[in-house]
Amino acid sequence: MDELKHLRERIDDIDQAILNLFAQRMEVTQKVGEYKLERGMAVLDEGREREVLSSKTALAPPELKGDVTALFETIMALSRRQQRKLVKVGGESYAAYLSQKAQAALETVKNPRVVYQGEAGAYAEEAAAAYFGEQVPRRNLPAWEDVFAALNQGEADYGVVPIENSSTGSINQVYDLLAHFGAFIVGEVTLRVNHCLMAAPGVALEDIQTVYSHEQGLRQCAPYLKSHPGWAQIPLGNTAAAAKFVAGSGASCAAIASERCAQLYGLTVLERHIAQAEENATRFVVVAPRMELDEGRDKISALFTLPHKAGTLHQIMAVFAAQGLNMMKLESRPIPGRSWEYLFFVDFSGNLLQPDMDLVLQELTECAASFRILGNYRSTAVTAI
Repeated sequence: MDELKHLRERIDDIDQAILNLFAQRMEVTQKVGEYKLERGMAVLDEGREREVLSSKTALAPPELKGDVTALFETIMALSRRQQRKLVKVGGESYAAYLSQKAQAALETVKNPRVVYQGEAGAYAEEAAAAYFGEQVPRRNLPAWEDVFAALNQGEADYGVVPIENSSTGSINQVYDLLAHFGAFIVGEVTLRVNHCLMAAPGVALEDIQTVYSHEQGLRQCAPYLKSHPGWAQIPLGNTAAAAKFVAGSGASCAAIASERCAQLYGLTVLERHIAQAEENATRFVVVAPRMELDEGRDKISALFTLPHKAGTLHQIMAVFAAQGLNMMKLESRPIPGRSWEYLFFVDFSGNLLQPDMDLVLQELTECAASFRILGNYRSTAVTAI
């Protein structure tokens, strides 16, 4: 124990020396910022930063090169933040621009037109009812793309679409549609999903030969279905469509859907809670053709692309680390027609109008090849259904 105590005391001494040197470095970078301010220079000098990283990495032992790179990228991100507090980037701030853009949407939409994908009783309809209230009329559309198209063509005010499931992950097509149609995320609702096996009245478990559901429902119930190897599995557009189909098909088939669907289409529930994960939840997002900034917003969604060169993603990550932002999710999607290039979707905590967020957005836009805010909205807990 004496040896361990001695080693810890050495670490404390070294840490104190690091702190002293870091404070000295920040004093110098403050003067660099003042110099740039006097001459109207930009904060980010990519060429200079590459030179610094290259020189520091070259001096490091081979086993520490990666760690040294990460260390100095974080230090330089902190220096940029310090300098941006001095240097006015010029023009209207991104946060101020977004705020002005959202003013027209701050008033509640009267008699909102809400659309979702699937038949009546689909989980998306339940999510819409949970978010807007049962009394708000809802219209179903055949496909996710139809939801976004309805918003784009002014035929609806809001759409509700699933974006990820706790057991099967992200729903990639919805991410692609968000990017393609330029829609905004204005809210979210997360439902705890209870998948049930249901059939027409009088049909027993041993009578079943075919099971219908959405492909996600089949995937989420894979272990249960595997325990019945004789059952054929056929995907349909959504779980409610499967329930509706089975209701009109008679014997030998079943559907995987919600208990609400069973009640709606007159089916008998044979098994409950058949998903592979006990805590099976799906996150739905509320999308709109315009941005909204509601009270209680604490989550920001954005998409960005990166310059096609090494280290750019790490540079973005360093911004989040330096700014103390809680990154909740990072998703990548290939860009059609551009091999090995990706579109990134990120969720992080924050309020677009909070102090210093403008500096964060400016730094992110400088690191990225393109950057777009998808929305700033209130995060929600899981809602049981």
